[in-house]
Amino acid sequence: MEEIALADALARPRGWIEVIAGGMFSGKTEALITRLRRALIARQAVQAFKPRLDDRYEANFIVSHSRLRIETQVIEQAEDILERLSPETQVVGIDEGQFLGGELAAVCCRLANEGRRVIIAALDLDYRGEPFEPIPRLLALAEYVVKPQAICVACGHPANFSQRLTADARRVVVGADGLYEARCRRCFVPHPVPPSEALKSEAILESEAVKEAVK
Repeated sequence: MEEIALADALARPRGWIEVIAGGMFSGKTEALITRLRRALIARQAVQAFKPRLDDRYEANFIVSHSRLRIETQVIEQAEDILERLSPETQVVGIDEGQFLGGELAAVCCRLANEGRRVIIAALDLDYRGEPFEPIPRLLALAEYVVKPQAICVACGHPANFSQRLTADARRVVVGADGLYEARCRRCFVPHPVPPSEALKSEAILESEAVKEAVK
């Protein structure tokens, strides 16, 4: 029976998981798009997915900070990929994987076990510098892991941390320029911003609340 099971396994297409993990502005999404484009050039069937939470650029495209783009499907959680996946798909791309819930690792493993190449771009640390689940688990299960570095805006050294520039204490605040900047370990400050910035942020939030109440 073991020999039959091994023969069946060897007959299946070979699948694997690639994770591109790091801080903001490190080129994760650009690396994901490049890999997916190369797969398309190789005439492989590709599907890309991103969380609905990521609404910074275009709704139906994965877009990098440098404005590279590739068409995508918007989903709420990782399990939605299984419902929308075409049987012919050979390569699955997932952007902003940290926003897709605790089942992301299990979904990616299932896709890889079915013989598909799965590529995920994601933040591995949150704004506090803490591991951003479920990405640590996915890193442990992946065959290939790449950790691109950004450039620290404070000192110019390689940066792996995402410094939030507002006093908002929520773990998930989607944004890019103006809300976050890349920092190295030495320059990263894992606590609320200085009082002047906090007051500015609170004023902005209060103004938005007033506008919302007037509507």
